[in-house]
Amino acid sequence: MNKLKILNDPIYGFITIPNSLIFDLIQHKYFQRLRRITQMGMSYLVYPGAHHTRFHHAIGCVYLMQKAVNVLRYKGVTISKEEEEALYIAILLHDIGHGPFSHAMEHSIVNGVSHEQISLLFMERLNKEFNGSLTLAISIFKGKYERSFMCQLISSQLDIDRADYLKRDSFYTGVAEGNVNSERLITMLNVVDDNLVVEEKGIYSVEKFIIARRFMYWQVYLHKTGLVAEQLLMRVLSRAKELTKKGVSLDASNALKYFLNNDISIENFTNTTLDIFYELDDYDIISAMKLWKNNNDFVLRNLCEMIINRELLKIKIKNKPVKTNNLEKHIDKLVSTHNISKAEAKYFVFSGDIYNQAYQTKKQNINILHKSGKIQDIVKATDHLNLKALSKPVTKYYICHPK
Repeated sequence: MNKLKILNDPIYGFITIPNSLIFDLIQHKYFQRLRRITQMGMSYLVYPGAHHTRFHHAIGCVYLMQKAVNVLRYKGVTISKEEEEALYIAILLHDIGHGPFSHAMEHSIVNGVSHEQISLLFMERLNKEFNGSLTLAISIFKGKYERSFMCQLISSQLDIDRADYLKRDSFYTGVAEGNVNSERLITMLNVVDDNLVVEEKGIYSVEKFIIARRFMYWQVYLHKTGLVAEQLLMRVLSRAKELTKKGVSLDASNALKYFLNNDISIENFTNTTLDIFYELDDYDIISAMKLWKNNNDFVLRNLCEMIINRELLKIKIKNKPVKTNNLEKHIDKLVSTHNISKAEAKYFVFSGDIYNQAYQTKKQNINILHKSGKIQDIVKATDHLNLKALSKPVTKYYICHPK
């Protein structure tokens, strides 16, 4: 009985841990690490309240999954005890592989290893430890289980993950436009031919959900200040790795040193690597940057100072790609002012693009179930003209340079 704890969540109120296996997974050191991984990366430099963690988010997802299971069972969908437990495990652990500041590490100190791949490695490791009791959850997480709707609850355009993070991120940032009624959405779910559908009367909730997603991406996740901070963080880690390769000894935690010293890809991501990765969190990166801002290297020192003191680069967002001569002009200016090489200047002057598509018509559509039994994609079912526009991808371009 002691394992059926109740947690108090600022968004949903009291959350009951459904069974002792979920409790043991939450208690496990791999999962407890998520308390030290920020949910929204560097966004707290824009929204001071955005200090919530991946731990908060994962627990919230379990709560919403409990709701979903109850709603679907009430509507006559058969879900066995084993399947129910597997759904809770899969959603609890779906983000367990996130590195420090959530996404920065994927693009800087490991070679193209995604957090989903690392999540899977953690789950397979836990499966051995828990005597195979995660096998079904892993199958659902991979999207391989024969009952499609279960895989869709974990990963689709209307999944439990999104239902929690939109509501949670909107709460912690104070951006009201992202506040979706996730519990109402879940109440409208149903299953037809083993696929997830939303009942017709939930159509407006789905519209609000898609529009909220668009707002949150442009206003929060791709906010220009958060964007430049994340780019700087990736460049800090890249520069640290570059210097380490040249034989420069940098002060850092053992876990961070391991990733700076070794070229890690999915092929050589061994159990040892996984154990070292578990030791790595936001605190390693922050404490390293506090040390490195006094380093002799011009690039590393200045990049770290910019993040620690929030004196970031200037960033402009445009609708057209940035012209090369525009970049060159800023690079040349920096080279002559600080007497550094062009390669070093490129750490402070760069361009890129950001992309947002609120709804993808070609990927696991959100289907509306009409009273007549007809099933239609949300874009066809709605009278909301904007939804068609929201399904078109929008790309914007940015340039960053010193002020």
